[in-house]
Amino acid sequence: MAEPTATVLRPAAVLDVDSGEVLAGAAIRVEGNRITGIGDVDADAHEVIDLPEITLMPGLMDMEVDLVLGGPGAGLSDPVRVDPVKMTLRAAANARRTLRAGFTTVRNLGLFVKTGGYLLDVALSEAIDAGWIEGPRVVPAGHAIVPYGGHLDPSAQSGLAPGIMPLTVEEGVADGVDEVRKAVRYQIRHGAQLIKCCASGGVMTPTGPSGAQQYSAEEFAAITDEAHRRGLKVAAHAHGDTAVNAALDAGIDCIEHGFMITAPTIERLVETDTFLVSTTALTENWDVSDQPPALQAKASEVFPKAKASIAAAIEAGVKIACGTDAPAIFHGRNAEELEVLVKRGMTPLGAIRAATTVAAELIDRPDLGRLAPEMLADIVGVPGNPLEDISVTRRMAFVMKDGRVHKQP
Repeated sequence: MAEPTATVLRPAAVLDVDSGEVLAGAAIRVEGNRITGIGDVDADAHEVIDLPEITLMPGLMDMEVDLVLGGPGAGLSDPVRVDPVKMTLRAAANARRTLRAGFTTVRNLGLFVKTGGYLLDVALSEAIDAGWIEGPRVVPAGHAIVPYGGHLDPSAQSGLAPGIMPLTVEEGVADGVDEVRKAVRYQIRHGAQLIKCCASGGVMTPTGPSGAQQYSAEEFAAITDEAHRRGLKVAAHAHGDTAVNAALDAGIDCIEHGFMITAPTIERLVETDTFLVSTTALTENWDVSDQPPALQAKASEVFPKAKASIAAAIEAGVKIACGTDAPAIFHGRNAEELEVLVKRGMTPLGAIRAATTVAAELIDRPDLGRLAPEMLADIVGVPGNPLEDISVTRRMAFVMKDGRVHKQP
């Protein structure tokens, strides 16, 4: 067997996200897809890549995207209008853009599109892993588990009349304990690596309050039971206090958004060590001017509360992982989330940890999120010191994933 090819990266500095130290003059040695040394590591390298103005840090992670939606030529009616094959092909372009922005791992959380039961994000993940296309490592959830007429029900989101586009439990639309169990089992059977459910309405839900609880306690418990028995975590889209607490009662592992949570619920997130995925940049960077007036009104009510709630969660010490809800934030502009997390009260190091070490813990990947020997060689580089200016993360200059260079100056 051939020896792994050794590559040495020689940057201006390396960021140690655990200590918060910026190690000037340190080099990184990569063999195959693993880091094998940091420091003075030039000996016997097959290739040396000089990056004299670059600070290297771990590959960033976005814990809430939907690569199948958004991107070139995307429209609001795509989930019911565009051929799923075309949507998957466009997802490949979104994946490449995301990777080249320095995000080497993402969770794809919940398709809401008529697919005939196909899990498009699973196919995308497998194509990337096989090397057919460029993209981040994708942790796919398949279809979101949602109630009929609830948030992320494609027919409801598009305002279709009854019977126009029937959906099945295979596509995640499920009511009652038996149906939600079947829906979860279907996603797992066809490759989902986590389960997403909709615990509340959302800003873009056409009917009902944004924070209203959607599933019953029994349905939440069934979703969590099915996933946990198979070793998968559950993420819940949830805005309001009642919905978040119902999700916590059921043992759900991660809350997405949490835009309207209050102090007691924030305290409970801390006590239960539950992850909160931030998605806070969209509250000021998402242009909702093309949405119907009723939905714009919801945004104007919810977004100010969301800004306050994430700031309070940061101050309280909630375990926050970086997530953008792209394409609410355009694919490839994921680093805007880090900037807004700092604006909400995180330190730059804290924001970087949200997108590295905390995200790695959320997806149970101890081999990601740090630059150290034996870690996977997901390494990105920015022009300057991100601890002094977090905005440099939007100017990604170098991207290596699994030991392969995808972008360099």
